[in-house]
Parts: sequence; structure tokens; C-alpha cells
Amino acid sequence: MMITMKDVYKIVAGRVLFESLQFELREGQRVGLVGRNGSGKSTLFRLITKEEQLDGGDLFIQKGLSIGYLRQIPEQWEGTGRAYLEKAFEELFKMTKRMKELEEEMTDPDKMEKALTTYGDLQDQFTQAGGYEMESSIDMVANGLNIGHLLHQPFSHLSGGEKTKLGLAKLLLENPDVLLLDEPTNHLDLQAIEWLEEYLKQYNGAICIISHDRYFLDRIVTTIMDLESGEIDVYKGNYSSFEKQKEEKLLAEFHQYQEQQKKVKKMKEAIRRLRQWANEANPPNPKLFKKAKSMEKALERMEKLDRPVIDPKTMNLSLNAEGRTGKDIVVAEGIQKMYDSRHILKQVDLHVRYKDRLAIVGTNGSGKSTLLRLLLDEEKPDSGTIKLGPSIQIGYLPQNPLHEVDRDQRMIDYFRSMITVTEGTARHILAGFMFYGYDVFQKIRNLSGGEQMRLKLAVFMHQGINVLILDEPTNHLDIESQEVLEEALHKFEGTVIGVSHDRYFLNQCFTDTAYLVDGKLHRYIGAYDETRERWMELLEAQKVTQQAAETKKQGKSVKQEILKASPDQTPTIEEEIEHLEESLSAIEKQMLQEENAERLMEWQTEKEALTDKIEQLYERWMG
Repeated sequence: MMITMKDVYKIVAGRVLFESLQFELREGQRVGLVGRNGSGKSTLFRLITKEEQLDGGDLFIQKGLSIGYLRQIPEQWEGTGRAYLEKAFEELFKMTKRMKELEEEMTDPDKMEKALTTYGDLQDQFTQAGGYEMESSIDMVANGLNIGHLLHQPFSHLSGGEKTKLGLAKLLLENPDVLLLDEPTNHLDLQAIEWLEEYLKQYNGAICIISHDRYFLDRIVTTIMDLESGEIDVYKGNYSSFEKQKEEKLLAEFHQYQEQQKKVKKMKEAIRRLRQWANEANPPNPKLFKKAKSMEKALERMEKLDRPVIDPKTMNLSLNAEGRTGKDIVVAEGIQKMYDSRHILKQVDLHVRYKDRLAIVGTNGSGKSTLLRLLLDEEKPDSGTIKLGPSIQIGYLPQNPLHEVDRDQRMIDYFRSMITVTEGTARHILAGFMFYGYDVFQKIRNLSGGEQMRLKLAVFMHQGINVLILDEPTNHLDIESQEVLEEALHKFEGTVIGVSHDRYFLNQCFTDTAYLVDGKLHRYIGAYDETRERWMELLEAQKVTQQAAETKKQGKSVKQEILKASPDQTPTIEEEIEHLEESLSAIEKQMLQEENAERLMEWQTEKEALTDKIEQLYERWMG
């Protein structure tokens, strides 16, 4: 046993969160900690790391155990991203410093022999601890999580999501005995998530993960701990297995509850009849009164079963498409957008029709959110046109739904500023989104991410909309709320355009998938799993093109250096042929992946021109 918690009692903001909680983490375990938003999952992690104190109960941690904790809110640090990751190797850097000191001592004949022996021992320790692989380890993790571009930037200038990604990278490099990961996939793109899955599958230590990503849990964990009403129920298997087991358990508990209710009803009826018979007897029968009293005591002593909640989904989300739109919802042609001299979008064409369900997928920084902002008219394209159909009423759910709202505003006041209703009606509507009683008077700043999303949905569902644009809508929702959102989207009669890295959500809610690669949009019929292979091909083609461009750039640089050194010397015919053949090879690979017929013709024209040029050079060379 690595970590044990017994009879844990914890009060948060005047509410009893845990009354007698039990938790155990064993060596090599891979645990998924699940539960509704606000059930106390993150608090449990902070109790284990002693960032918060127990109000009662005991915490036992194995002596010498190293625990790594990925927080939702990143820490602060002064220095570059790479320097931050190098903190993971503090002990190795101390060894490096000591070895340098010993190297100086070796120059002193009096100290040389002792220094040499100490140096040899220290060097062995350094090698075994991976000292000579520090740089390659940093590069490997940075490439896997797609954060290489953050390594040379000041840590303090990064966004919260970027800091969290660096925090995850540092944690993996530290290689602790226990990994506590709180929503590790929230800020990662799909490629990075899939890399992290493979990394964690090979991880030697114990892992406990809080995540709303069902696919991620299915691929990593072998045990699910379900935190509900301050107690943990343990299930063997991954998340899909847990769902089936929990449903079977709830049905069995409901059956037991029903049987007990029948028994209670019979006992109450028997007590009533015994009393009636005792009273009707002449004279009244004390034995019957005594028997009735005895049965009453037995009924009082009986441990009553609570009625199990078979369907805990209580967020009443009903999406109604208001009014009919035209056949064409969005027609975008030749969209281009640049930031800081970098092409984010290059000649993007997009045609969305009535009732389409289109997912837009891409790596971080590929331009997904930029494209959504253009569709919402929050930004203008540098060139190209965007036309929206008639009678369009767009509902937009961004990643941070209440980012621009007054944080000190009360929830109910914000709701009523958006929807004109009485306070009583507002409270009734909000109750349908799991905000009960005095919850509605909380300030926006005190709401969790999931609660903010639910509040936005409550507003959103009472406005007349027929087109939904979603930007990572599941990021802050617990799994039950995600399922409610998915069910509502299935019933929605309008059009849906969504950006997400939640593979389960992508597969459940979208029939078409468009991939943004190198500023261009490639659309396919089918959900993510059905079309993922095409995306991998596009990314590979992009990689080949970038490598060819880099080779070309390096080639030019070498030739420039040659010309500088020898102004009269020009590149040989062999060098020109070699360079053109490299470019021809890159074009041929690109053509194999190209879907756009117009662009394919352009590639063909370029290929023919290059081929003619190479043939002319061969003729000159042979002649």
C-alpha cells in the first residue's frame, strides 16, 4: 500500500464534503477518479499532497514515496520554459556541479587519487540516473506534447493552458513513484493526447487520474474509483466497464429497495390489522397489542435502504431549433488569415448546409478557433468571402463561457440580465440545471468550470437559436453533464459546427470531420475514428513538405556561403539536378495526399515544369 486514507472528514465552505471517506492506492495501480463537478476530486488530491489539511481521519503515505501532482491551476516561475523543465533534474545538476569541482581537484597531486575515486562513483550514479539523456528526454517529452515552441519563451508570458502543459512535461520528466493527474488532457491537442496515452501505458509508477475524457480513461486505467456523496466505490476495469457495472449495481440496489418497500408495507399493514383486531375484541386483546408493538420495534430497527437514483442526469437541457433556415448555412470561399507574417489560414473553402454536423479538428495553433471567430464575424479575413444563410440565429459556446462577465456578479443577476424573467421563474429554470436553493445567489467567481458551463447553457437554451457553434464544450463538464449535452445535440433539429479534442464527443455527435492542416481545410464524410487515418496522412505530407522546404533553405544557404567565399564559382549542374530532384520528390508525395482537384492541377503543372528543367540540365551535363 502506497497511500491510505481512513475515515477522512473534510468541511469546505461550511459544507461537509467527506464524512468518513476511505481511499487506498497500491503499487502499480492505474486509477481513474470520477464523480460529478464539486464532488471533491481535486480536494482529495490536495489532501494527499498536504496542500489542504484533514478536518478528521488519518492519512498514511509510504516512507520515501515521491508524489507528482498536476494541478489545474499552474504554479509560477521566472525563467524560460526549458529552464522550468530542467527543474525536474535538480539532483542531476547538483551532481554535474560536484563533478566539475572534482575535475579541478584532480589537477592537485595531493587530492588527485581521492578525487578520482569519488568522481568515478559519482559518474556511475549520474549515468544510471539518466544524466547523459537529460536533453534528449526534454526534447522527447516536448515533441510528444507539442510544446517545443514554448521552451525558449519566458514562462511568465505564457497562458494558463501553456503553463499547465509545461507542468505536465516537468512532472513526466521527474518520474515520481505516484502520478496524480488532474484533467491532464484539457489543454492538449489530439496528437498530444494520443502520445500521452502511450507514454502512461509504459509508466512504471502508480497513476491516479481525474478526467472527463472517457476514451483516455478507457485506454489507461484498470480501476475506477467513483466519488459520490462523500464516499468512494471501487470498480475493477476501465471506464466503459465501470458504466456497465454501476448500472447493474444500481438496478440490483433498486430491486433490493423495492423488495424492502414491499416488506415494510406488509409489516405496516400487519401492525394496523393487529391493532384493529385488538380493539375489536371484547374485551380488548392485550396479546395482539403486544404483538403489534413488537412488530413496530422490529420495523424501527430495520436499516432502511435509500432509494437509488437510477438516472442521475438531472440537467434538463432541451435544445430547440427556432425557425427554419435556408439550405446553405455557411459558404466560405478562399479565406486567408495572417498573424505576425504567418499564414494561419490559406485559401480555406467551407460549405455548411442545413442540419450538417461538422467537427473541425487540428493540432494546437492550426487555426481552429481563428476559423470560428471568422464565422462569428468577430474577426475579418484578409481575403476571401464568408456568407451566412438567411434567418441564422447562432448560439456560441466558447471554451471559457463567462470569461468577460463581471466576476462579482451574482449568478441569478447575470441570468436575468440575459433572459427577461422574474426572479421566481429564473430560480425555477436554474433548478433545471442543478442550481438549487441558495446556489443561485453565488458569485460568478465562485463557480467551478462545469458550473459556469451549465449556467451558460441555461441562458443559451432560452434564446432562439438554429445554429450551434461549439468551441471545446466538454472541457469543464463532468461526464454526466457531457452525456446530457450529447443527448440534447442528438435531439437538436438545427446545424452544429464544433471544435473539440474529446474523441468520444466527436464520434457521438458529428457525421462529418474537417481537418485543418497547414492552413487548409480537408473535409471527409465520417466521424473522427472513421477519418483519423486521413488526418495522419495529411500530417505526414505536411512534414515531408516542411522538410523539403528546410532542405531547400539549407541548400540556398550553403550555396550563398560558397558564392561569398568564391564569387566566380557557380553551383555545378550536378548540384542543380540534385536540388531539383529533391523538390520533385516532395511534390510527388504532396500530390498523393491532395484532395482538392484544383490544387492537384497546380501541383501537376509545377511537376511538369520541374521535369522539363531536369531533362534540360541532363542534356547539358551529357552534352
